Amino acid sequence: MGKRGLLERLDAGEVVIGDGGFVFEMEKRGYVKAGPWTPEVVVEHPEAVRGLHREFLRAGSDVMQAFTFYASDDKLSHRGNEAGSKFTCRQINDAACRLAHEVAAEGDALVAGGISQTPSYLHGLGKKITQEEFKRQVDVFVENKADFLIAEYFEHIEEMEWAIESLASSGLPVCATMCIGPEGDLHGVSAGQCAVRMARAGAHAVGVNCHFDPFVSLEAVRLMKEALAEAGLKAHLMVQPLALWTPDVKKQGFIDQPEFPFALEPRILTRWEMHRYAREAYDLGVRYIGGCCMFQSYHIRAVAEELREERGKLPAAHEKHELWGGGLLLHTKPWVRARASKEYWSQLSPATGRPYSAAMSRPEGGKM
Repeated sequence: MGKRGLLERLDAGEVVIGDGGFVFEMEKRGYVKAGPWTPEVVVEHPEAVRGLHREFLRAGSDVMQAFTFYASDDKLSHRGNEAGSKFTCRQINDAACRLAHEVAAEGDALVAGGISQTPSYLHGLGKKITQEEFKRQVDVFVENKADFLIAEYFEHIEEMEWAIESLASSGLPVCATMCIGPEGDLHGVSAGQCAVRMARAGAHAVGVNCHFDPFVSLEAVRLMKEALAEAGLKAHLMVQPLALWTPDVKKQGFIDQPEFPFALEPRILTRWEMHRYAREAYDLGVRYIGGCCMFQSYHIRAVAEELREERGKLPAAHEKHELWGGGLLLHTKPWVRARASKEYWSQLSPATGRPYSAAMSRPEGGKM
C-alpha cells in the first residue's frame, strides 16, 4: 500500500504535523543570507538542508516541505541578490524537492512544494506576470511528484488568490496560509474574508503562517473558522506560526520589531508553551499544525508529544525526552529532581537574565 495522502488524512480527522522553520535556522547556521532570505543552500550545501529535514522527521513531522521559500526567479535577482546570477528557480526547486523526497522516504512523511509572495506582485506587474512566476515553480513540483502544494507567506489576499489558482491547475491538493493576524491583510481585508476568498479560490486547507506568535495566530484562525461557517464553506484549518512571543507587534507582525531579525532569541517559546499551543490548536479544530520561523525540532517534538493520544504514537525523538521533565528524576541534585513535573514547568515564567530587560518593545514607527 502506498502512503496516504494529505486530504485522506485530514478528511479522517487525523492530525498532520508540519515541520518547522528553515529560513532562520539556515541563516543562523551560515547558509542563508538575511535580507533576501533565498534558499540557494539546497544546491550549495544540500547536506545542511537534509540534516534539518531529518531533525523534523524524527521530532514527529508528517510533512517534509521542500525548502523553496522565496525561490521565484524575480526574487532570486531582486535588489541585486546574487543568487539569481548563479541559480534559476527551477534548479533550486528541483534540488529542494529531491532532498525532501529523500528524507520523507525514511518515514511516512508527505512532500509539499511551496510558493510565496513575489516582487512582481508588489511592484504592480499584474496577474499574468505574477502567475508566470508561480507556474515556473509549480511545474517543477509536479515533475518531482510532490504530494501537495502550499501557498504561504502572502500579505495580500489578491495575490494569494492568484497563487491558489496557479497551484490548483496542478490537480494536487492545495493549502493556503497568509502571514496575517486577526486584523487581516495589508489592504484591509478581514482575516475571516481572507479565509472565505481562499476557500472559494480552490484551497482545501486555509489558515495563517509566520509573522505572529501561536496564540495571536490561533485568534486569526478562529475568525477564519467563523467566517467559513457563516459563508457555508468547508475547508480544513491549518496554522504554522512563529516560535516567538509577539503580544506587542503591529499589523505586519514581527518584522516591525526592533529586534528583527538578529535579536529575537529572548522571545522564543519554551517547549512547554508549545504543548499549550498544540492543545489549543487541536481544540479549535485545527488539524494541520506546524511551525514557521524560529520553530526548531524540539518545538515540533512538543507538539507531537502533546497530541500523542490523538495520534496514537510518540515521535522517535521522544526516546531521550520524558514527558514534563521526567528524566530529571535521575539528576544528582534534589532540587532539580523536584522539577520533574508538569505542575512545575507549566507554571514557570522564564526570566531573560538581562538586567532591566523590557517586557515588550516599541514597534518601528508606532506607539504602544
